Amino acid sequence: MEKGPEKTYTALIVEDDESIAAAMTFNLKKEGFRCLVARNGLEGLRLVRRENPGIMVLDLMLPKMDGWKLCRQVRDEGFDLPIIVCSARTSEFDKVEMLEMGADDYLVKPFSMAELLARVKANLRRTGTYAAQVHMETIKAGLLLIDPERKEAFADGEPLRLTPKELAILHLLVREAPRPLSREDIYRGVWGYEMLHGDRSVDVFIKRLRQKLQDGIPGYTFIQTQYGFGYKFEQKETSGSDGVKG
Repeated sequence: MEKGPEKTYTALIVEDDESIAAAMTFNLKKEGFRCLVARNGLEGLRLVRRENPGIMVLDLMLPKMDGWKLCRQVRDEGFDLPIIVCSARTSEFDKVEMLEMGADDYLVKPFSMAELLARVKANLRRTGTYAAQVHMETIKAGLLLIDPERKEAFADGEPLRLTPKELAILHLLVREAPRPLSREDIYRGVWGYEMLHGDRSVDVFIKRLRQKLQDGIPGYTFIQTQYGFGYKFEQKETSGSDGVKG
């Protein structure tokens, strides 16, 4: 049996279905987590601000503030905790939309508690908040500096505002450069389990990461597409660039 965290971490469950929230709480507590439960989105936002939890499990169809608005607000306020969406909505559009808003993972109801626990632990491992995290060294690559231990990245000396998943993907691509990585390689390395057929999570995160890098260092691209395969890290100056800013 996989061990829980060696110290207590706080999981925020934002779910208006009492039976589902109770099952999540029971199983997470068995694994050593401290659990907070919010029955609506506004209460969830207040708990994020007050408690700064280690991870959030989020339903979408919530009273007072829905899961879409809550996820966006949490990210807009700069909280970088992993967000796992648990929803009965099964469309690919809903999943992609939530990932683009800043969610880290998406679990379709109904699901087993064992699957939820696996997702929680996998997400915490990759953010440096779970005891089983492997050491990830600081890397300097061209105009980028990545320090995963401190959850920081810098573009030409300026801090980049990246979510834990974005930081983990960037670190993985830089660490493996110039070798290209398939979408399956990236998913396995960052999410911690096998990618389902047709899953677009990697593409969504790469798109968002590229935009943040472009905003941080105009005139350069850093993540190149290997058509029919995946992605690789390679710093390139775009045509018409005036060079490094400053």
